[in-house]
Amino acid sequence: MRLLSTSCGGIRGTMHFLFLLLFLLAAVLSCHGCPDRCLCFSQTVKCQNQELDAIPHSLPADTKSLFVTGNNISRVGVDSFPTRLEMLTDLHLSGNEMESVDAMVFDNLPNLVLLDLSNNRIQTFSDRAFPEDNKVQLLNLSRSFHNHSFMDVVLGVLQSGNLLQLTALDLSNNDLVILPDDLFAGLPNLVSLSLQNSSILSVQNGTLRAPPLRDLDLRDNSLRDLPFATLAELSLKPALSVRLAGNPWRCDCLFEDMLLWLKNGTRVVDAQNLTCAAPKALRLLPLLRLEHSQLKCSGDMDGVLETSYVFLGLVLALIGVIFLLVLYLNRKGIKRWMYNIRDACRDHMEGYHYRYEINSDPRLANLSINSDV
Repeated sequence: MRLLSTSCGGIRGTMHFLFLLLFLLAAVLSCHGCPDRCLCFSQTVKCQNQELDAIPHSLPADTKSLFVTGNNISRVGVDSFPTRLEMLTDLHLSGNEMESVDAMVFDNLPNLVLLDLSNNRIQTFSDRAFPEDNKVQLLNLSRSFHNHSFMDVVLGVLQSGNLLQLTALDLSNNDLVILPDDLFAGLPNLVSLSLQNSSILSVQNGTLRAPPLRDLDLRDNSLRDLPFATLAELSLKPALSVRLAGNPWRCDCLFEDMLLWLKNGTRVVDAQNLTCAAPKALRLLPLLRLEHSQLKCSGDMDGVLETSYVFLGLVLALIGVIFLLVLYLNRKGIKRWMYNIRDACRDHMEGYHYRYEINSDPRLANLSINSDV
């Protein structure tokens, strides 16, 4: 009995200790509780579609992943993260109609690796938004710039010199149109770049020279061809994979370099899906089945020659009208001039006729000789 009593006492002591431990753990969690209208579990905080107008401040100190998506946060600034979150690595701020990203907004997130700002309407983005020693490797700016006039905003962010560890950049579904030559010059570790469906008309020489790309997505843009210099830059990246489907390729005599590069390389992973969009005779023809003999510009030259002939005819017609107008305005003077010429010719002919009569009549000939003597 004494042994049983001792064992029960030990069990009570153990249970009391466990209850005390749970109480202390609950107290600690209450000090770092989950923000209102958010869900917290396993170092992940989700505040999605809650009509928030600011990022919650009472975030657990051990948060690794934060999702504040689908809300109404128009801007983020230095006051968005007032406390330092050493363990936060993934930050998702997509779908907030965000317009402004201010300076020093990410200074209290020293270990941030992934930043998702997609599906926003960014108009200003400070080039000092990231600290100099940031660790950002993945940046998603898809569907965030809806006017090509904001291209300077993108340029300022990427050229700030602070994204030295960035390896993946998503700029898809934006209105970029033209890419500046040195847009990616400040990203020495960029290996994955998505520019899909960004209304890009051309890729300028030098745009893709600097980053050591391994994955490049240029699908669904407005590319008609790639310049020889750009093809040469891409050829210098042996591990590169390129996606080019969905562009309106123009298969004319200027397309020879592109066709040769396409057929002699393996960098274009969706080459079998590329087709001609122009001229009409080659429309929808797969590029891999296109022959060099089919690359002609004769249709364009015929059009140019036809236009030249029409222009020449109009010029000649105009000259003729002017000539007739000059004749009409000077008809009296021309008529007088013609009469004068006629009279001069008549006098001249009469002189010849007189001499002919003298020479033909011997009597007149002798008389003419005597008169000369």
